[in-house]
Amino acid sequence: MRERAHTAVPAAVAQLSVKDVTKSYGTRTVLDQVSFTVRPGEKAAVIGENGSGKSTLLRLLAAAEPPDTGEITVSFPGGTGHLAQTLDLDPGHTVQDAVDLALADLRDMERRLRTAEEGLADASPAALDAYGELLTAYEERGGYEADARVDAALHGLGLAGTTRDRPLGSLSGGEQSRLALACVLAAAPELLLLDEPTNHLDAPAVHWLEEHLRAHRGTVVAVTHDRGFLERIATTVLEVDRDTCTVHRYGDGWPGYRAAKAAARRRAEQEHADWLAEVGRTEELLGAAAQRLATTGKDPRQGFGKHRRSHEAKLGGRVRAVRERLADLRRNPVAAPPELLRFTAALPAGDGRDPDAAAPLAELDRVAVGDRLRLDGLLTVGPGERLLVTGGNGAGKTTLLRVLAGDLEPDAGTVRRPARIGYLAQELPARSTRLPLLAAFAAGRPGLPEEHAGPLLALGLFREEDLHVPVAALSAGQQRRLQIASLVTRPADLLVLDEPTNHIALDLVEDLEAALAAYPGAVVAVSHDRGFRRRFPGERLELRAGRRH
Repeated sequence: MRERAHTAVPAAVAQLSVKDVTKSYGTRTVLDQVSFTVRPGEKAAVIGENGSGKSTLLRLLAAAEPPDTGEITVSFPGGTGHLAQTLDLDPGHTVQDAVDLALADLRDMERRLRTAEEGLADASPAALDAYGELLTAYEERGGYEADARVDAALHGLGLAGTTRDRPLGSLSGGEQSRLALACVLAAAPELLLLDEPTNHLDAPAVHWLEEHLRAHRGTVVAVTHDRGFLERIATTVLEVDRDTCTVHRYGDGWPGYRAAKAAARRRAEQEHADWLAEVGRTEELLGAAAQRLATTGKDPRQGFGKHRRSHEAKLGGRVRAVRERLADLRRNPVAAPPELLRFTAALPAGDGRDPDAAAPLAELDRVAVGDRLRLDGLLTVGPGERLLVTGGNGAGKTTLLRVLAGDLEPDAGTVRRPARIGYLAQELPARSTRLPLLAAFAAGRPGLPEEHAGPLLALGLFREEDLHVPVAALSAGQQRRLQIASLVTRPADLLVLDEPTNHIALDLVEDLEAALAAYPGAVVAVSHDRGFRRRFPGERLELRAGRRH
């Protein structure tokens, strides 16, 4: 039976609460008995890997979808604005149509004000009071400045030259996303529900958005994978856990989230250490008690007859109690926390006097691939070198990495690369295998798939029940985890990483960065993640579309 989805509360009370909410699609449960609150004025960031249910949660809060069970209370006197990931308008509509739709509440209030003003001369006291309340509400929502806010938002988000009569179909996908964001912000609702608001924004636009949201006096709930945005905006973090279908709330923003995660790991390590120590002590007790029982009959001090039998019975009881305690400990083990990710270099051991040690690990000489990439000179990557490839869309970043990794042969030029390369492609495979997860992980490794279950589970990226799920049935985030698991468990001289933070949860992003920092081999990477780029050591190579490099 479907319970009440949204509850009405007094109009003057700003409130957002979720209680025991469950949402499923077919046989797959996305959210299970989720409960949390967001206080008025908070800036809450919703995080989690792709496919965890972040956008679903936002649609539930916006009443765009009903929950299966549970209760959602969303009440903000200043209105609610919802930014979905796509602009829900026909391509034949114009920019002005999108603006009018976003400002529909204000346009309606404006029409009611004009109608009321026509009859003010003969209005009753009650009608005058109603007009005053409507005017106050309109002014508090900034109705008179709405169109000016639209222009300011379009300018701040990089759409200053866009005319209001331009058809939506003539805008690129990125331009449509920025227009949708500008419209939601211009409506100035008290509650902003934003799904990946920094997507398709350049650095100046992101800065403008962050400053705008920091100044917003209402409440913000934003789905994001952008750590820079998190660090500057979030006062609260809501983590959607795909494995447990729950939502965990962390206070104190991104620093509070990281501190809580670190504390949880320390607790897990201590609890596992305590369990190991208790098992060890119990095994020693059992050994000592068993030894005493075995030697009872050989000890003349134990006497004969009834007294000795009584002593043996007591020892036997102690042995049984200790044995039961040990069995109980082993039946209820306290698992160790997941192993820290660690890349393994395949560099040969040496004495430090190898004359080839300083030789380049990889070389691309005058490489060309159609009109996508052209290198005029020689690009080298040395042992242990770090290189971040940058450039705009269409500059050839992914093409360069594919050539370097051996995934694409160039039309011209020569390539020399090491034998062992760890390659993480930007996109997930278009046609995922029907192999079970464990079999896909074990492919190409010696032994039976079951022999690799322990090392895979020890990474903490999957649960035991995931091992037999076909790869094609995994979410984007889980497929990315499988790629990372394969990457960190195969030795490589060179890691080639194309957008390595795509699809994965932010705590795994930080684990990945820590593993890269400790990796002794060479790394060539492309990333749009501001945090990843800022922390990435080494050289930068900028590619420019239509230019020789």
